[in-house]
Amino acid sequence: MPSKIRKIIELKGGLQKHLRFKNGYYEYRMSINGVHYSAAAKTQQEAKRKFLERLQKGPAEKGPPVPKTFTAFALFYFENFRKRKVAPLTYENDLRRIRKHLRPYFKELPLKEITPFLCQRFLDGLSDQGKGKTVDDLHSLLNVIFKMAIAHGLISSNPLDMVFHQTHERVHGKALTKEEEAELLRRTEGTPYLRMFAVALYTGLRPNEYETAVLRDGIIYANNSKRHNGKKETKRIPVSPMLAPYLADGGEISFLPCKKLWAVFKAILPEHTLKDMRTTFYTRCRECGVADAARDEFMGHSSGVLADTYTDLSDEYLVREAAKIRY
Repeated sequence: MPSKIRKIIELKGGLQKHLRFKNGYYEYRMSINGVHYSAAAKTQQEAKRKFLERLQKGPAEKGPPVPKTFTAFALFYFENFRKRKVAPLTYENDLRRIRKHLRPYFKELPLKEITPFLCQRFLDGLSDQGKGKTVDDLHSLLNVIFKMAIAHGLISSNPLDMVFHQTHERVHGKALTKEEEAELLRRTEGTPYLRMFAVALYTGLRPNEYETAVLRDGIIYANNSKRHNGKKETKRIPVSPMLAPYLADGGEISFLPCKKLWAVFKAILPEHTLKDMRTTFYTRCRECGVADAARDEFMGHSSGVLADTYTDLSDEYLVREAAKIRY
């Protein structure tokens, strides 16, 4: 510990005098020359480490005042911090959830006045409506907002720590049968939808990635919409034997808006969703023996930090693996 910091702490009566424990959190608080310093954590050792680090940095540069009410703070945090950490689609979806669900309920209630009871009542109300997935998403979003409010020194504990929440059991997509695949392609033959559905079926693209798809030298490139921390990544999916007949002219890939695709798709296969074509592709890759690494590349899945860092699959390897998709 720097001698200057040690002297300040000694003049203030020692660290222990400035420690408090509340709602499961240890917090150190101290005012020096009119500047308030604080740090909180679930263990005393971590709270001390953070507090000393805060003292060492000295007074923070003055910026715009941090809002102390719920909606104003949530939007402040999202615009200044969250926006840089998540994919654009995730950012937009989270903002939509704030405006649709969180703002109407919490409004501009001071963060310090938000209790576990208020949060529990809010989540229970949505659960009673059968909105399990929405509850999961909002619980996660609230958790982030409250943690950031703690980091900004606006509250000392997270109200959600006392809230009961049981994760909703999510139903994953259901793969089309081979007969349903054939039916979808047969019913759209002679229409612009045939090419679109063939690309969706045999690439595993997410619906929000359709419009980014381009074909170059036998490989389809598309944005991976699920990458985080602002990192942009392009997926590579070679044209498989199943897709090749639908791209024989080598023309551009273009998609109509998902709303129109959805209407046509549901009219033919009412028991399925557009996302089920992605599940179908994943299933066929496994059935046809495509290597896991290649399949993850096609799907845009993460293979883990080390694998993502050190693995750079060649186009030739991916083309060989895509050639297995034949049934």
